[in-house]
Amino acid sequence: MSISIVWDHLSLVLAALVLAIAAGVPLGLLAYLSPRVGKVILWVVDLIQTVPALALLGIIMVVLDPGSPTAMVGLALYSLLPIVRNCSLGLSQVPGHLKEAATGMGMGRVYRLLHVEVPLAFPMLVTGIRIAAVNAIGTAVFASFVGGGGLGGLFYTAIRQQDMTMILAGTAILMVMAFALDAGLGYVERRLSSSHRTKLPVPVKAAGGCALAVASAALVVSMLMPADTTGQLTLYDGDYSEVKLMHSMVEQLVEDKTDLEVVILDQMTQVNNHNELKGSDPSCDLMFSYDGTILTTFLGLDTTDIPEGETLYDFVNRTVSQVEGLHMLGKVGLNNTYAIGVTQEVVDTYGASKVSDLVPIAGELDFGAEHEFYTEEGSMKYQPFVDFYGLNFKSAKPVDVVLKYNAVEQGDFDVMVVYATDGLNKRAGLTILEDDKGFFPEYYGAFLVRNDLFEDFYDLAPNLEQVLELLTGQVSSEDMVELTYAVDVDGRAVADVAREFLVSKGLLEQ
Repeated sequence: MSISIVWDHLSLVLAALVLAIAAGVPLGLLAYLSPRVGKVILWVVDLIQTVPALALLGIIMVVLDPGSPTAMVGLALYSLLPIVRNCSLGLSQVPGHLKEAATGMGMGRVYRLLHVEVPLAFPMLVTGIRIAAVNAIGTAVFASFVGGGGLGGLFYTAIRQQDMTMILAGTAILMVMAFALDAGLGYVERRLSSSHRTKLPVPVKAAGGCALAVASAALVVSMLMPADTTGQLTLYDGDYSEVKLMHSMVEQLVEDKTDLEVVILDQMTQVNNHNELKGSDPSCDLMFSYDGTILTTFLGLDTTDIPEGETLYDFVNRTVSQVEGLHMLGKVGLNNTYAIGVTQEVVDTYGASKVSDLVPIAGELDFGAEHEFYTEEGSMKYQPFVDFYGLNFKSAKPVDVVLKYNAVEQGDFDVMVVYATDGLNKRAGLTILEDDKGFFPEYYGAFLVRNDLFEDFYDLAPNLEQVLELLTGQVSSEDMVELTYAVDVDGRAVADVAREFLVSKGLLEQ
């Protein structure tokens, strides 16, 4: 954990809060001044609050650049509800006799609003802002799914590695942030509400207000500005150690063997990364993925769509080039397909070694998998799997993909869907059963690149394609198990593990 990550998280929250206040206060005023319109406004901000964070960020990323812009706008939208509602409610609770007295003194509607009602409603408005700030600090961890940085990636890694020290440290930092923001806003509220405060000269207040406005605007603008990666080979960091390792290998190889600088931006999910790679204005140049993932998740196709006699890899490569202007480089070697893992107790008790061995004993076993495995899209899912093998498990429960290894180690599951090259299989003591009837297709790893990538970088790196192809056939499934184990279980740095592997293969010098 570094200071820069903590600052990224805090600055993201502050920028989102500025944006939420700038939009929420006028909306709250409008909701108060026009009750009929106010019902619609409050209904809309209530509705926004019900949208899942990842879904909202995905929608926003269609319009805005990935990373900080998307994360900031998403956080701002989530922060609107307490600000708008408290602003409107605070104004509506100003005593009627005070409004009448102000009118009797000759104050107009606008003057009375700004000089009587708003000051009296200010404590409740600040309470709404304080609630929004505290909520935003926790919600900002989702920014890492869209390349927004912050502490989200740290928690994701810590949970996979069962690093309780890192989890507690990250939680403590979030708590300190929340306390500091809440205390600071509380001080502002007391300062502005106190009748005994020392009044500053008008020029001083004006200068302070202008400075605060400029600083706030600069913070928001800095979040909206995309990173300048001109002339640099750009990737997004992965949300799994396997992708992180492969991207680190690219960085080290390319910078060692060409004049190109490689930039790895904040981590992003595979789906979002793919969306940023394709299209007329991509924000990255390549990514590590799998032919099976490209087929089912990116292209929305299935193994039944593959013509007879054509391999999955060749079909995917041909299709993704025609449809999206992308293509895969050579297979790096590993096959990270779905696999069925069972606990040592199942092996010792029933002697299971292949999936068919589970058929007579499935009724005594609890099955677990991430939520995605239970969806109905595609054939590589739970129901087609159990129908194919004739399995009837005692129970089948979904669990978050980050937490599923914790669950099986705690005895919640006897059987679990895993990825074949995940080093956590080894930590959890799972035995991978043979897919003896061949239900799961291959998921060969390869780099997905833009069709015009090598032409764009020809002047700086005419050998770029040859450098990237150095990894073709070099990383077996067994290799990746050991590499991810070193990162996820031993807690070693991704860059160090990747470099040692490249050296061992003779691709880098010691």
